[in-house]
Amino acid sequence: MAQEKQKDLLTRLSDAGEEALSRVAGSQATARVVETLGGMRERLDDMQKKVRGLDALEERVTKLEKRLDEMSKPKRATASRSRGTTARKTSTPKKPAS
Repeated sequence: MAQEKQKDLLTRLSDAGEEALSRVAGSQATARVVETLGGMRERLDDMQKKVRGLDALEERVTKLEKRLDEMSKPKRATASRSRGTTARKTSTPKKPAS
């Protein structure tokens, strides 16, 4: 008899659980939650693609920074110097006009 009551209680709990699940599954709120989760999955996939693309951009920036550093380093002075094209000043001062 105790075993029948136990089965009866478990059957009732099982039925109540199934009924509750069917209510939850059929509600509009559940549909909205599932839809939102699906949208979040799509957005997460897009974000992952964009983040993967950042690695390539970081490599390009690193290469450009190295090139810029090389270009901004002062060059060694060589044997030939640049020559000025301006005329030299004379050492005698001019007299002011009176």
